[in-house]
Amino acid sequence: MLSALDRRHTIAPPGYSRWLIPPAALAVHLCIGQVYATSVYKNSLIAHFDSGQTAIGVIFSIAIVMLGLSAAVAGTWVEANGPRKAMFVSACFWAAGFGVGALGIATSQLWLLYLGYGVLGGIGLGIGYISPVSTLIKWFPDRPGLATGLAIMGFGGGAMVASPLSRQLLSLFDPAYDPSNSGSTASGSALVWLFVTLGVGYFVIMMFGVFNVRVPAPDWRPAGFDPAKVAARPMVTTANVSAANAVRTRSFWLLWVVLFCNVTAGIGILEQASPMIQDFFRDGGASSVSVAAAGGFVGLLSLFNMAGRFVWSSTSDVIGRKPIYVVYLGVGLVLYLVLALVGQTAPALFVLLACVILSFYGGGFATAPAYLRDLFGTFEVGAIHGRLLTAWSAAGVAGPLIVNAFLDAQGEPGTLTAAAYRPALFTMVGVLAVGLVANLLIRPVPRRFHEPASGRDEMTHGQPVTAERSGS
Repeated sequence: MLSALDRRHTIAPPGYSRWLIPPAALAVHLCIGQVYATSVYKNSLIAHFDSGQTAIGVIFSIAIVMLGLSAAVAGTWVEANGPRKAMFVSACFWAAGFGVGALGIATSQLWLLYLGYGVLGGIGLGIGYISPVSTLIKWFPDRPGLATGLAIMGFGGGAMVASPLSRQLLSLFDPAYDPSNSGSTASGSALVWLFVTLGVGYFVIMMFGVFNVRVPAPDWRPAGFDPAKVAARPMVTTANVSAANAVRTRSFWLLWVVLFCNVTAGIGILEQASPMIQDFFRDGGASSVSVAAAGGFVGLLSLFNMAGRFVWSSTSDVIGRKPIYVVYLGVGLVLYLVLALVGQTAPALFVLLACVILSFYGGGFATAPAYLRDLFGTFEVGAIHGRLLTAWSAAGVAGPLIVNAFLDAQGEPGTLTAAAYRPALFTMVGVLAVGLVANLLIRPVPRRFHEPASGRDEMTHGQPVTAERSGS
């Protein structure tokens, strides 16, 4: 039965439309994107385990760390075994993470939640994240930014589904829990059933992606596609670089710094999104923003996170990867500064600033694989992408740690105000400035790192082009 997951059984037949692949990718990314909705039940976990924000925030950080590490370690395996087997393994780890996490909540053992949702779930995140991305890049060599946007926008939109779903499930499993009451927290049993329900449901949805994904035949290319036109653009290589050689280049590590800075600045705020908007508009101990409205804000951020991944990465196909990162980091720097100084003056202004910032955050993720393709070719782009995601791992620790450490020093949850967030926001301004400088320093990869030509066509992954097919 497992042999049906092998790459040889997933090669698309002649005439197969590449537009059937994005739904399979979205089925996986929408599920694993649930990791962005943890702030909805964060306070309930704090109450259940009687712990601080940092201790619970570590769960999210572990998951992101394991995402990057598993993507880096398994990247070459994913390329060799194909997306179907990789997505199946991802679904198993992701569902198991929820199961072990539920056991940890039921027994009040926080370390089991770390092991389950953090470690096992994080492995599922990493493998599930890179396999649809590398597959879609191969299906869309003419529009890599569009391709990565299609794949990764689902990850950003996962919380848009998971946030309201989690609130409704918690209220179903615990009638005493009131989503509209900022002081209400769900019981431990409700959290257990939430994790069990999400684990089972997500596994079933991810199986849709597993059995519908395909890889292009070695001789396939889109109708009318001319590789020379793509290669003629600035910062786009005509050669290939292996994953082993890519990590020896200065450009790889500069891009690592760029992604680290962009993610650090966004992820710390995203992890704190629901309490943050309530705290920014707190007066005399009471917030003018309800818990339900804060949950809606998380969903709105997810929408912009998702839209930014598609819109901005598609825009990079027109203006280039380097210029689009100048927008993400340079304009984002200014927006963070404005948010820190005047974000509390009006809810509409706060929401607008946060939404644009999160669109840049999502766009940075979606554009990174296309940036890698431009610099290093398509030969082992999935494996290189996996190694780059270690920047996400590091940022997954740094971002929430910076924010939570500042907030823990300022006071108890439910009593904080906008002033408590300013030190963290000013820190993020500096982080974005470092990323902006790193992006400006990126240059094409020197020839000494290129793979020997040996007749390999860079756009077809080592196979000669023998025919042009439709299905574009």
